[in-house]
Order: sequence, then structure tokens, then C-alpha cells
Amino acid sequence: MSDLKSGSNLEKVLKAGHFAFTGECGPPRGANVEHFTKKLAHLKGNVDAVNITDNQTAVARMSSLAASHIAIHEGIEPNFQMVCRDRNRLAMTSDILGAYALGIRNMLCLSGDHQTFGTCPQAKNVHDLDSMQLIRLATRMRDEGTFLDGDDIDVPPRLFVGAASNPFADPFEFRVYRLKNKIAAGADYIQTQCVFNMDKFREFMKMVVDMGLHEKCYILAGVTPMKGAPMANYMKKFVPGMDIPDSLIKRLKGVEKADQPEEGIKFALEQIEEFKEMEGVAGVHLMAIEWEQKVPEIAERAGVLPRPAV
Repeated sequence: MSDLKSGSNLEKVLKAGHFAFTGECGPPRGANVEHFTKKLAHLKGNVDAVNITDNQTAVARMSSLAASHIAIHEGIEPNFQMVCRDRNRLAMTSDILGAYALGIRNMLCLSGDHQTFGTCPQAKNVHDLDSMQLIRLATRMRDEGTFLDGDDIDVPPRLFVGAASNPFADPFEFRVYRLKNKIAAGADYIQTQCVFNMDKFREFMKMVVDMGLHEKCYILAGVTPMKGAPMANYMKKFVPGMDIPDSLIKRLKGVEKADQPEEGIKFALEQIEEFKEMEGVAGVHLMAIEWEQKVPEIAERAGVLPRPAV
């Protein structure tokens, strides 16, 4: 890991050796800025950066680029997401330049959920570049100051470039090698899929550490607090890439329905405590899906406040 590459607060937190704590906020299905800023307000001061999702679940929403710009005006550092599903390399390049020009300093490179999962299954996906090629595009523009055609960029976009990793997809043994390839492509940090199967994640992180990948890239473990057994059952059955053990569902069902949200938060807090001590884990990415109002409480109870001023 080299010297600072951007003006990113998240990068500074990680470089200083602090346990990072990031959040997430989905833009609205419309142009309702007020609704979006109310959600963002719950995250302000409680996380180091906020992921602004890019048409997540293949549903059209306000663009991540515009929503990230709004976040900056609200005093929040955004983590601008870009999926390969919707853009060719020309659009990707111009959006990277535009993001930097608007003051954005973090970027997360993703493949994107397949359009058949969303509201427009007839939409044509693009995938001109895959996520690893997008990582390489962003880091080449930053580090070499050139476009893909070799022409010089007058002001290179100095972004802190990240990627995602799903430790639970099949084949499991291959996941660490896919992570290795993303790091080789230039990823500075990794945010994992929501972790629920702790046994499998421990095994994954052991492979990561054995290969020394944690020394080349910062890894943030994904945490999603469950609102209750119905949410856990739904995610287990219908959300691709999720590995939710029956034991967790049984734990949620083992308390009164009114107490299930608290039980879900308790499990998330137990995870965060373990991640603080787990070798190779540099922080947590908290995905409180449409439950942003719980982020201040979770951050307080997790003992990660106040966030470091770097």
C-alpha cells in the first residue's frame, strides 16, 4: 500500500490505522432531494464515508453521481458507485472525470445486478468493461494520467478506488482468487457482501491472510442489521449471493416479533466486535437497508464514535 493517492477522508482513516466505519444510502426513485438528505442526516458524523448506490437491484433511481454531489453539499463524504451494466467505456471515463471535478474522492467499481432482477428486465446490459477492467481504467487515469487510447489527461482524477467481494458465492474456494485479481487490477480497498455466515467468513479471511492479500488492500467486512425473521427469510430465498444460516433465522424467531429488530442489531454488534479483532479486517461497511435512522445508535453501541478526525 503506497502513499496517499487522493484527498479521500476514508483513505486517510485507513492509512492512519484506524478501524474504518462506512455507511450506505440509496438514492430515491425520483428527484426528491429532501427525502434523500433526511436519510443522509442519520449518517453524518457517524461514518467515514457513505456509499451512494448506482441503480441497485437494477431499479432506476437518481444517479449516483448526482446523489454523491448532494451528499458533499450536506457535509458527507460520498463513495460514488459505478456499475458496468449500464455504461460503455466512454460513459465510464466521462463520469469518472465528472465525479472528480465535482469533488468526489472515492469510487467503488461493481459489475451490477443483472437487469432481470429489476423493474426493466427487457433492458439491454452493456458490460463493455467488467469490474476488474473498470478498476484498471480508474487507476490508470489516476496513476498514469492517461486515457485508454494513451492520450494525456490534463488533470487526472485522483480517486480512492475500491471494489466488492462476495466471499459466499460458488465456488467458495475460488472467491479468494477473484479477490486477488481485483487487488492486482489496482483496488485500494474492498467492501464485502453482507456477512451472516461467520464460520465461512472466518475461513475466507484465513485464506486472505495466508495469501498476504490484507497487506496489499484494505478489507471492510459488510454488516447488515436484520429487522426480523421475515427479512432474513426473504434475503435467504430471493437475494442472490446471500448466505444466511438457519441458526440466525432460528435466533430471530426465538424472540417476540416486537423484539426481533433489537435481536438483529445485537447480532450485528457482535459481528462488529469480532471484526475489530479479526486479522486482515480493516473496518466495517454498515449497510442499514432503508434503516438509516438506526445508524447513530449502532455506531454508538459498537463503540466506534467519535469518528477519527484526520
